Amino acid sequence: MPRGYMEGPASEEAERRAEELERGVLPDDPTPAYPAVYGCTDDDPEPHFLGWANEVDPDELFASGKAWGVTVRRVAAATDS
Repeated sequence: MPRGYMEGPASEEAERRAEELERGVLPDDPTPAYPAVYGCTDDDPEPHFLGWANEVDPDELFASGKAWGVTVRRVAAATDS
């Protein structure tokens, strides 16, 4: 049986989710994700965790030459339960 376009409730749900993503509404996820700064340093030339984005300025790290290959990733963080 050939695959075609989705029809019915499945297509409506997919369309709703696509519209939410366009508006910036994230899907329900019980695990919160936080922006983390990763990069390379003289001590460790492999990309590694440098700190949380609210504690470390990635632009400053790169501009100072203390780190390179700096990226900000959203990572899941354990919550206190």
